Parts: sequence; C-alpha cells; structure tokens
Amino acid sequence: MASTIPDPASTLPDPHAGTPDAPGTAAPAPDRAGRIEVHGIDHIPDADRHGRPRGLFSVWAAANVNYLSLVVGGALVLMGLTLWQALAVIVVGNLFWVLTGVLAVPGPAAGTPSEVITRALYGVRGNRVNNAVTGWMISVCYVALNLASAATAAFSLVEETGIHATTGVKVVVVVAIAAVTLTISVYGHALIVKLYTPITLVLTAAFAVVAYAVLTHADFGYAPAHPLTGTVLWATVFGGITLIASGPLSYTTSADFSRYLPRSTSPLAVVGWTALGGFLPGVAVCALGAFAATAVDMADPQTALQRILPGWFTPLFLLALVLGTVAINALTAYSAGLALQAVGLRIRRSVSILADGAVAVGLTLYALLVSNFLDTVSNVLQLTVVLLGPTAAVYATDIVLRRNRYDGPALTDESRGGPFWYTGGVNWAGATALAGGVAVSACCVDTLYTGPLAAAAGGVDLALPAGLVVASALYALLARRTVRR
Repeated sequence: MASTIPDPASTLPDPHAGTPDAPGTAAPAPDRAGRIEVHGIDHIPDADRHGRPRGLFSVWAAANVNYLSLVVGGALVLMGLTLWQALAVIVVGNLFWVLTGVLAVPGPAAGTPSEVITRALYGVRGNRVNNAVTGWMISVCYVALNLASAATAAFSLVEETGIHATTGVKVVVVVAIAAVTLTISVYGHALIVKLYTPITLVLTAAFAVVAYAVLTHADFGYAPAHPLTGTVLWATVFGGITLIASGPLSYTTSADFSRYLPRSTSPLAVVGWTALGGFLPGVAVCALGAFAATAVDMADPQTALQRILPGWFTPLFLLALVLGTVAINALTAYSAGLALQAVGLRIRRSVSILADGAVAVGLTLYALLVSNFLDTVSNVLQLTVVLLGPTAAVYATDIVLRRNRYDGPALTDESRGGPFWYTGGVNWAGATALAGGVAVSACCVDTLYTGPLAAAAGGVDLALPAGLVVASALYALLARRTVRR
C-alpha cells in the first residue's frame, strides 16, 4: 500500500489568499509589477500569459552590462593573449548565449519554469537532486560572489563620502544591497521585466562613458612582449572560451523568464531575443575589459579604471557597478528560490528567496570579514562548467527530441505512476547521460587540477566541448525510446 501513496506535491502556487489553495476564493492575481508574484513552480494558465518575446532582451541585457564581464575581458589579456586573440575568444565564448536561448524555448510551451521542465529529463526524484545541486547550491554561491563584488564597489563609494568603512558599516552595506536585490526577486517576474529596460539604459549610458575613456587610451595593436605559441596558446584560448562560456551556461534556468509568454509565441523569437540580450552586451563589455587591459593593469580593475576615468564620474561608476550586480543577482536569486521549491520544500516562492538570500549574505559576510572563503568558492566555481556544460547539453537534446512538446500540467504531477515518475522516480537515461558527460568533462579539465585527458593534451582544457558532446550523444541514444513513448 505504501507504494501507492503519492509524494507530497511541491508544485503548487504560493498559498496566498486569492489562490486556489484557499477554497472558495478567486483565481491568482495577474502578474503585475506592483504585486508580489503569486505563481511559484506551478503551471501558468493560458489566461495568465502575457508579453512579447522582445521583452526578454532587456532582462538579459541588464544582467550582462556588469563589472564581472569587464573583469573577465581584462583577464584574457592578463593571461597572455594579444588584443585581437582576446576579442576572438570573447566572441566565441559569448556565442553560448544561443544555447541559453534554446533552453528558454520550453517556457511558453510548458508554462512552467526550467526547474519543473527538467522532470522530463531526470524524473521527479532525480530532478530534485538536479535542482539541489545545479539549481540551488551553485546559484547561491554565485549570489554570494556577486554580492561580494557589489559590496567591494559600495565600500569604495562609502569612502568617497568621507565615511570610514568599518566592520559595522560593511555589514550594513552588504545587508542593504541584499535587501534591494531580494526585493526585486520577491516581487518577481513582472517587476523584473518592467525594471530591466530602464536599468539597461542607465548601465549602457554609464559604460559608454567608460568606453570613451578606455578607447582613448587603448593600444589597438597590443601584443605581449612574449606572445604565446603552440600548445600553450591553444590551452589559453580554450581556457578563455570556457571562462567566457561559464556565464551563459550558468543560466540553464532561462525558461523561468519566458514561461509567462503565450503558448503561441514563436520559439525562434524566444531564442533570438534571449541570445541577443546576453550576446551583445556580453561581447561589448568583455571587449571593453580587454581594451582596458592594454592601457592599465586590470589585476585591480576598479582602482586602475579610476585613473583614466573623469574624476566627477568615479561615484557614478561605482554606483553602476553596484546596480549591474543587483540586476544579475536578482535573476539568480529568483531562480534559486524556484529551485528550492522544486527540491520538494512546500514553501512560498517569496520565502524560499529570502532563505536563499540569508544564506548568501552569511557566506558573503564570512568571506569579507572573517576569511578568504570566497577565494575558495571562486576557484571551485571555475569547475562548474564540468557540470553545467553536460546539464545544458542534456536539456537541449531533450528539447530537440521532443520537438519542444511539453505538457505543463503533466509535468506538475509528482505522484508515483505519473507520466514523469519513470523508474523509482528517476529517468535513468537522463541521469546516465549527465553522469557520463560530467565524468568525461572532469577528465579534460585543467583548472584547480589537471585531468588525465587534459594532461595528455598538453594542458589544453577541453572540458566544455567534451562534456557537451558526450552528454548530448548519450542522452540521444538512451532517451529516444523513452521520449517516443
């Protein structure tokens, strides 16, 4: 008898008054910017769908006009590449935003977030593990890293006002930035869509001033004193591509922001607007970092850039750094909240986001005030491509195999015997393909450690392409019959 008892359902709307959770009350309130979003990981009914795919552009653009992209672009030159080699790596790495666009396509088809759609790949129970690691743990670490980055800029801004950044002041600053970020995430989808167009415009204007200052000082023919050649060059190129690609690959949850679009929305439009929103600012800002590295020492970007920026612009530049990080963190915290629900916790989306934020703030404060913990986390996150590459590959392959035909209400069925229960709650085709892709990718990595295949290749890090190809091929082979059934 125990085997017939359904699992506790976590795929429910937030239990506010006015939702189906409250018997005899009205349907959930519409998705509006001034209201806390009612829906969590539940299915979005057709009547609640709205918007156009072009609205996705500003969502992703605002998240990519940021300080970290500038730093990564400068890092490529510091790694020993010429300016034009660095620019080529930036373009190739940012092409992975097309994959982010592809992963956003099931949103309108299913009307559910990525965290629920992936039940088709891994099964109800298998997907809980996937969300716990890929969806929640990695996202919270990214929120902490970005929050630390924003806090560092904010500390400098506080010093500009003449206030000494004591420990107490630093705590207040971190909590204040987190509060703004989490407020956007809690209010949710509609506020994000509405706010991110003006945020994109403000950040573009700020970075235009930075671009003018940088380009007037840049050395367009820059090459290091000892240019890289042979295997060392290729190792650096592939390492740079992996570094750039880790950004778009971290957004395997892009359907979270497309799921409110009408079911009839063109998949090509979803891919195009999502990819352009990430690719264009990603290339522009990363390239700006590379140009800056030919003129100043980007080992300390914030201090170095202030030497070539107009004095009046310094506080505005610091504010822009904070705003850009808030934009990217609000998206990450939003998805982390959905992931925590998808793990199986029966809590409101707003509560799950606040819980994620509390963990991230704790990690950030510990890192900034007590130890070098974030240095360790940052190094570990360099390895996330080992997991995120195969994860994205399995997801994209499933979309192709199913021809983007996802039944949203069926995906919300978590009961034993449901359509996505598979065997013991696990789709072993997806689990095996992911494990195989991760194993091969781990053998090809050259970051904190050198895998055996990377060592055989002279230190060339092929973790990204190897993980993508192996995971996709395995899933196509193992899941074809399951998907057809």
